[in-house]
Amino acid sequence: MITYEFLQNYWWFLIALLGGLLVFLLFVQGGNALIFLAGKLESERQLIVNSTGRKWELTFTTLVTFGGAFFASFPLFYSTSFGGAYWVWILILITFVFQAVSYEFQSKAGNLLGKRTFRIFLTLNGCLAPLLIGTAVGTFFTGSDFTVNKSAVGDIASPVISRWGNEWHGLEAVANPFNVEFGLMVMTLAISLGALYLINNIEDDKLASQLRRSLALFFGLFLLLFVVVCYHLITMEGFAVDGSGEIYMQQGKYFTNLIEMPAVLTLLLAGAVLLVTGIVATLLRKGFRRGIWLAGPGTIFAVMALFMVVGYNNTAYYPSNVDLASSLTLANSSSSEFTLRTMAVVSLIIPFVVAYIAYFWRQMDKKSLTTEELEKGEKY
Repeated sequence: MITYEFLQNYWWFLIALLGGLLVFLLFVQGGNALIFLAGKLESERQLIVNSTGRKWELTFTTLVTFGGAFFASFPLFYSTSFGGAYWVWILILITFVFQAVSYEFQSKAGNLLGKRTFRIFLTLNGCLAPLLIGTAVGTFFTGSDFTVNKSAVGDIASPVISRWGNEWHGLEAVANPFNVEFGLMVMTLAISLGALYLINNIEDDKLASQLRRSLALFFGLFLLLFVVVCYHLITMEGFAVDGSGEIYMQQGKYFTNLIEMPAVLTLLLAGAVLLVTGIVATLLRKGFRRGIWLAGPGTIFAVMALFMVVGYNNTAYYPSNVDLASSLTLANSSSSEFTLRTMAVVSLIIPFVVAYIAYFWRQMDKKSLTTEELEKGEKY
């Protein structure tokens, strides 16, 4: 028997999967962050831009799908976060607009700003987009400044359910060190994944050597931030939900979730092992170029585990730090049972969509990108 609670958990699982895919696909942004750092020559920078240019639409499409899935399955989160913390989401979208414009116009005839300007835009997108997305996700653990009053929907004068408590509208998240640490962790991870993808996709020994040096730097920073974030997750208070739906603070809640959900702990550890193995093998073995295919699934598994830790096991996944009763849980923020059940049928096409993307990805990347190929083909 498929219950309402099962459907809520099922859709949170899909949200976690999309979140994992999004963070993995941020290798496009991470690669762009290396345009000037790893690319010393014009030909090397052109190789990086053309390599990431083949995949940037996938990242943006996944971001939009992630937001759409949240809107359909947990509309109260969508209205609260996207409607209240809108400056964060606007900045994220602006960086993606810069990315799209840069790919389209940097090599066009009559480009008044110059190719370098658009590449700076790509670099900014490569750093800011993962940083902002990671900072926003960090608030899932620390809470945000909002209140929810569902009865207000009947107020003809002001039918607003969710209200933000300050004028910063999401930018206040940077005042919490944990959120910034989480954002920096996602950014350094994205750059590490970007280096792995470029090493796999581009056939240029000199550029590969420069990419490995960048990978060593950002992987070291990622490990440091990962340890700090994990320490805080284990020791910090979490937002727990009792049997009646009341929210209360519980010391070590997220660590408790990991212990009480061994499958999620296994998923997190498996993801971490795959990620580290892919990067370390790439750094230690000069001829090894397939690290992205270990680190990619590892990233997806680890991010999925983090979403499960913050959403499952009677936990408020989007807490309010000014009014605990307003915190959002899977039970109080989801769509109706009819909507979730109907969309669950539609979600069955997801494996076919993923298979379609994988097929054409393989077709595009069957042959490594080279300088000679760029001279014959279209440049971004």
